Amino acid sequence: MADAADSGSSEYGSANPWLIAVLVSVATFMEVLDTTIANVALRYIAGGLAVSSDEASWVVTTYLVANSIVLAASGWLAQMFGRRNFFLACIALFTVSSFLCGIAWNLQALLIFRVMQGLAGGGMTPVAQSILAAAFPPAKRGQGFALYGIAVVVAPVVGPTLGGWLSDNWSWHWCFLMNVPVGIISLALIFFIIPSSPERRAARRAMWSNGPRFDLIGFLLVATFLGALEVVLDRGQIDDWFNSPFIVAFAALSAIALLLFIPWELTREEPLIDLKMLTGRQFGTCFVIMLVTGALLIATTQVLPQLLQERYNYTATWAGLAISPGGMVTMCMMVVVGRLGFVQPRYLITAGACIAAVAMIDLWRMTPDVDFWFFAWSRVILGVGLPLIFIPITAASYDGIPASRTDQASALINLARNFGGSIGVSLSQTMLAQREQFHQSRLIEHIGTWNPVYNDTLARVQDYLKTRSATGSVSGSSVAVIGQILQGQAVLLAYIDVFVMLAVLAGLMIPLALSLRTVTRGGSAPVH
Repeated sequence: MADAADSGSSEYGSANPWLIAVLVSVATFMEVLDTTIANVALRYIAGGLAVSSDEASWVVTTYLVANSIVLAASGWLAQMFGRRNFFLACIALFTVSSFLCGIAWNLQALLIFRVMQGLAGGGMTPVAQSILAAAFPPAKRGQGFALYGIAVVVAPVVGPTLGGWLSDNWSWHWCFLMNVPVGIISLALIFFIIPSSPERRAARRAMWSNGPRFDLIGFLLVATFLGALEVVLDRGQIDDWFNSPFIVAFAALSAIALLLFIPWELTREEPLIDLKMLTGRQFGTCFVIMLVTGALLIATTQVLPQLLQERYNYTATWAGLAISPGGMVTMCMMVVVGRLGFVQPRYLITAGACIAAVAMIDLWRMTPDVDFWFFAWSRVILGVGLPLIFIPITAASYDGIPASRTDQASALINLARNFGGSIGVSLSQTMLAQREQFHQSRLIEHIGTWNPVYNDTLARVQDYLKTRSATGSVSGSSVAVIGQILQGQAVLLAYIDVFVMLAVLAGLMIPLALSLRTVTRGGSAPVH
């Protein structure tokens, strides 16, 4: 069956595609927001529920694991039950589970409700993308995806700011309860405004008449692989990686599931995930670029507020505000990039990757006395670059994909973004810990009475402390002050190393982007 959108008309008939784009984007914004909003509220959750910080961190992990697991089956569920129906069910479950998270009475209850929330959220995002692809003809998909892109790119930026403000001024409960009114309104509007497609209903009846062929074994294998891998990525640094039997067990489980999943799926007539899509030059390259884009977006969104709170003593609210200007620029750029449909995606992505690399390189100038606007400006630069990547890569990934595989394409692209984010955060946190130890050991090598610089610094610190203390020796405290300065320098250098790594990742996107083929306008290109 030909895709209506591919023929220049909408699958949803006379329904306004822009209104559809707004509605699905609002719902998606709500879901993506919850991937980061809880991060800054963890210490409040730990205090409110009387648990340790390590136990509270499972609030983030359980959501990400559940989110990843359902992504694998979202394509099949959307086909069997309809994109609109499945999307409505996901919003309803997300709204209910958000309310339950907000009133959770202990950690165990909160974790159960976060799993429910993650399952609902994992289905919402890819289906939203499929709905947009069906609502817009190819020539205008870029503009439609611009609204969707605002939700996906801006929400992780807004999350720490909003979560910090709500936790500082109200309560961590509101990080979840705020979803309830948004969810109810979105549910009602989508139900009445987005029609059910007659063509899709006919296709579903044909599928049900032949029996719902669900690849249960494939789903169990991919769910095990993705879920275990997400646990490893999210808990690795906390549990000391492979020195932990827990991490070793989950890593082995993930590897075994992957080794069984690949041959199983390749031999199925109707696989849960069509792995052959990843072997195509166009879609496979888009998948890798989205992995890196997710790593850049989520890693910087977590690392920058963490740096500002740890090294520069910002509150959670102010740490979030430092990255907010970048979010405003991103929203504006989404509109601009959406109107650049006449430019080939590979050129836009290349430009975006270059700008993202510049944003990371700019952070190498970081010193102990930089101000708020230094970090805000770097985020502004990144806010210019990311839309130039996100919208074109989303549009390019659908080029040549037939209607029957758009749901799978959406699931895989969103899976790439989610796991790219997890990988980026994991790499960043691991590098921070290791490089801080490295720099500290190297800096200690320069401390000793044989070093005139050290002696001069020690004398200045002692003189300063003498003016602050009328009695007692200050030699011990002066050495402690120098130790604190050294540790602060080591932390700063470790963060710079992280930004070097992220700049390299951004640079790796440039040759990948240039390898993309020319996207056919106004029609569907063959799948390669």
